[in-house]
Amino acid sequence: MSILADRKTRVLVQGITGIQASFHVKRSIDNGTNVVAGTSPQRQSEHLGVPIFESVADAVKNMPIDASVLFVPARAVKQAVREAVEAKIGLVVSIAQGVPVHDMLEIKAMLKGSETMMIGPNTPGVITPQEARLGIFPENIHHKGCIGIISRASTLTYEGVLETNAAGLGQSTVVGIGDDMIVGTDFRELMVQFMADDETKALVLIGKADNVYEQLAAETYAKMPNKKPIIAFVAGETLPFGANMGYAIDILSHGFSSIQDKKKILSDSGMIVVDKMSQIHQALADLGLK
Repeated sequence: MSILADRKTRVLVQGITGIQASFHVKRSIDNGTNVVAGTSPQRQSEHLGVPIFESVADAVKNMPIDASVLFVPARAVKQAVREAVEAKIGLVVSIAQGVPVHDMLEIKAMLKGSETMMIGPNTPGVITPQEARLGIFPENIHHKGCIGIISRASTLTYEGVLETNAAGLGQSTVVGIGDDMIVGTDFRELMVQFMADDETKALVLIGKADNVYEQLAAETYAKMPNKKPIIAFVAGETLPFGANMGYAIDILSHGFSSIQDKKKILSDSGMIVVDKMSQIHQALADLGLK
């Protein structure tokens, strides 16, 4: 099993005819992703063997859609998400970096009470190895397995993947929640989904110095009954204490929330906290998973 996407997930690509979209969508299709439709302002009937529609509404009138991947510029994300929400698409993945904060606030309001979950923005996406690739993950490093990965730091996600490979365990599903200040979905809901997935035996959680997403994850994990193990790493250990990077947590805490504070909160919740990414594979091995 997996979460969010598998080989049966019917995927729409918004902005499919762009150069980057074309490159990555072809790789996704070659990897087994069930891309069933695309949208583009260009008037053409198909692209990469996929039927093209002028809008999301037109696409869902012609076929069922489970998920949408947005290959649109940052300032077009709000409207693209709006179309997906109005079409009641269950999952939206936004790759674009630097979506304006006021746009994300409006997007969060759209998502509230809707049937749509958003992953991103500024994310490599979602990948279930050998089944579905929604985004830009380097699919060649992923191997089917039993470890779920949720990451706030996009490029460190790949290191987490390599660590699970080194432990001989592979991945069930890998999710990059996004690097931007405000993201559509944080760690909590994804943790709940992984806990309910039969084939996921443990999780790797990769956090960052900014925001309070890790603290919220710790609160949720501490309250979970029959929880699966989580190996947690928080990037930013080398930043000097009190360094103001302009992140929300800096503004709210005036520099008094350090990486050590986050690590203690995660550890107190029951997670296994490592100091270096390179320690993840040994921590997983110590769990004795098969």
